[in-house]
Amino acid sequence: MDDVHVDQIEPTVTNSLDDLLDQGDHSGRPFNVLVGSNMGNRTLIMSVPMAAFYEISEVANKANLEALPAHRELPVAQRRLDETHAKKLAIFILKGLIDTARRKLEVQGRPLPPALVSIQKDIGSQPYISMQPITANIRTCKFGGDGLRFERKGGVITVFLSDKHVLWVIDGQHRRFAMHMVFDFLKSVINNGRYPRKPALYVPAGDAKREPTPEEMQVWAAAFEVARAECSIVVETHLGLTFEQERQLFHDLNNLGKTVESGLVYEFDNSNAVNRFIKDRLLGNDILKAKVVDTDNPHDWHKDEGVISRKDLISINALLFLNKTTINGASPADINAKESYGCRFWGAVAQIPYWGEEGAKKNTVAAQPVVLKALAKLAYDFGYGRDQNPEHLERLFTAIEEGEIDFGHTNPMWRYFEMSSADREALCPGLKDAVTPDEAGYNLDLGNFDEKMQVMRFGAKHNDIQRHLGDMIRWKLQLPKRKALVKLQEELAFANSKS
Repeated sequence: MDDVHVDQIEPTVTNSLDDLLDQGDHSGRPFNVLVGSNMGNRTLIMSVPMAAFYEISEVANKANLEALPAHRELPVAQRRLDETHAKKLAIFILKGLIDTARRKLEVQGRPLPPALVSIQKDIGSQPYISMQPITANIRTCKFGGDGLRFERKGGVITVFLSDKHVLWVIDGQHRRFAMHMVFDFLKSVINNGRYPRKPALYVPAGDAKREPTPEEMQVWAAAFEVARAECSIVVETHLGLTFEQERQLFHDLNNLGKTVESGLVYEFDNSNAVNRFIKDRLLGNDILKAKVVDTDNPHDWHKDEGVISRKDLISINALLFLNKTTINGASPADINAKESYGCRFWGAVAQIPYWGEEGAKKNTVAAQPVVLKALAKLAYDFGYGRDQNPEHLERLFTAIEEGEIDFGHTNPMWRYFEMSSADREALCPGLKDAVTPDEAGYNLDLGNFDEKMQVMRFGAKHNDIQRHLGDMIRWKLQLPKRKALVKLQEELAFANSKS
C-alpha cells in the first residue's frame, strides 16, 4: 500500500470527542490539543500564544464580574487580584523575554549589544526561566466537552473555539494579568519612547527618570517580538465544570501543595539578587568565614562548629541591603550597586575574633545572629538610611575590623539593662543617655547573663534587641543617636516637665 501524506488525509469534523463523527462546523479559532484524563476527567491540553491568551480568557473574581453587565449575575469563583503580586510575575516574565532575546543572538553567533547586557544585569537573570501551566475551564459546553467542535487530521486533534468559548481561569489569574502588564509596558516603551511609570517593570540603574536610548529601544523591540512570536502558555482546560466544581478545583490547587522549607528555597533560588550576592560574592570569593548550613541549633552551644544558618544569613543581609526582614522584591540593580558595601561589611565581620570558628558562641556574642543584625542595621542607616553619612559608615566598618568593639561576653555593655543603677554608672558611664529609658515602657529584656558560664545569651525578640544593641554600639563609637530615640527622649522630658 502506498504511503499517504498527512496533508492528503481528509479531515474528520465532529461535535463529540467520543464518537469523532464525520461532519461538523469549522467556525471558531483552531487550537491543536492533547486529550488528557486528569483523575479520570477529560481535559484539553493546549499551547496558546502569550499574546492571544489574555484575549480568549477571563477571570471570575468580583471586580471583573461587576465590570461587565453580562457577567454581574455570575457567582464569584476567584480571589481578589493582587496587583503587587502580579507585578512581580510581570518582572519575572520580562526577565524571561530578555533572556530569550539574548540566547537567540548567541545561537546566531552574533555579538550581544551592550544595552542588552546592561538591561539584563539590572533586571536580573537566573539559570532557567519557565512558567507553570495555567488551569482553566470552558463553561459553554457539556461536562467532558460535548458541544465543542473538533477535527481530527491524522494524529492531530484540533478544537475550534468561538468567542463564546471563554477560558475561565481557575489557577493563574496573576500570571494572566502579568502578561497583560508586560505587553502594556513593551508597547509603551516602543510607541512612546519612554519608560512608563505604570507599570514600572524596569527602572534604569542610576537614573530612574531617563528615557530609553536608541540601543535600549532595539532591545525592547526584540523582547516584544519574542513575546508575540515565540512564547506560548500551556493551558490545561477542563470542560463544562459548574461554579461549585471550579471553586473546589481552585481550593485544591492552591491549598493541597506542601510549602517548601525556607532553607531549601534559598539554596535552590538563583533569581533573587541578595541570594545571588551571597552565592557569587560571599561564598564564591571566600569572604564569608563561617560555614553556611541549612539547620542550626542555637541552643546547643556545646556542639557549636562556628556555622551560620542560611536563614540567619538571609535575614542579616535583608537588613544590610534593604532595611527589611525579608529579601523579597530585592532589585538586582539596587543590590549590584551595593556589592562593595556588602563585601566590606562581611569582610569586617570575618575579622571579629573567634567568629566562624569552632566554639564561637562561647567566645563572642557576635556568633549570635541578633548582634550581626544590629551591625547590619547600623550599616544600612549610615550607608543608605535616615542617618546616611559616609564618615559614620567608615567609622563603623573600621571599628569592627580593628577590634575597637569588645564582642566578649563579659563586656558589661551587653547586660546594661540587668544591672543596678549604681553598676550602670560605674561600669558604663554615660550609656544611660544613649539607650531607651526605663520609663519609656518598651521591652528592655535583652536576654540573660549566665554568671557561672560567664556568657551572655540574647533572647528571641530580635527586632527589639537589635535596636538596643545598635544604640549601645553607637554610644561606644561616639556616633549620633537614632533620631527616633532623640524624639522619644524629648517627649519624655517634656512630659516630666509638665508633671
